[in-house]
Amino acid sequence: MHLASQPVGRRERNKQAKLDRITAAARELFAEHGIDDVTTQQIADRADIGTGTLFLYAKSKGELLLLVQNSAYADALARGTAEAAGSTVPLDAVMAIVRPVVECNRTQIDNGRTYLREMVFGDPDEPHHHAALTLAAGTEAAIAAVLEREARTTADTAARLAHVISAIMFLSMAASTNVSSTVEDLLLEIRNQVAAILPA
Repeated sequence: MHLASQPVGRRERNKQAKLDRITAAARELFAEHGIDDVTTQQIADRADIGTGTLFLYAKSKGELLLLVQNSAYADALARGTAEAAGSTVPLDAVMAIVRPVVECNRTQIDNGRTYLREMVFGDPDEPHHHAALTLAAGTEAAIAAVLEREARTTADTAARLAHVISAIMFLSMAASTNVSSTVEDLLLEIRNQVAAILPA
């Protein structure tokens, strides 16, 4: 029998069920209180597991936030990439990708800023941190792809521009001076900066 066709065993189903409970508990508590006001014990209690079990799935509260936010970020990136496919103007296509990512990050501002900090300074060997970095790289790749559609933009130039645009987006979302900014304020700031660096 081919391995892919074998049913998932009870142990794997139990592991997935625990992961789903942990993710749901962390998502709810972080949304209700913000990451700084939630303890790992509260997450474990809501997920109905021991704290030792919790740390088998995520070694820190920061990793738990990455676990929760990564799925929302992945959905936002997929929506933005799909929206960008219909735009023929490079700046509009870039902003189509950026918009849902910014909206996702600003759902709970403190959590969003902590997510970015964990992404930059967390342990890249941790699986949820690695997944976050993969999403950031995917964002750059999506931006580079829409820039490459412009005949005058080479793949190398598109990749460099995408890296800078990604940095603009992440710094705009993380900056303490932008804590009180609305999503629309941030998007306008990002758009103006991106417009300044795109080829005329």
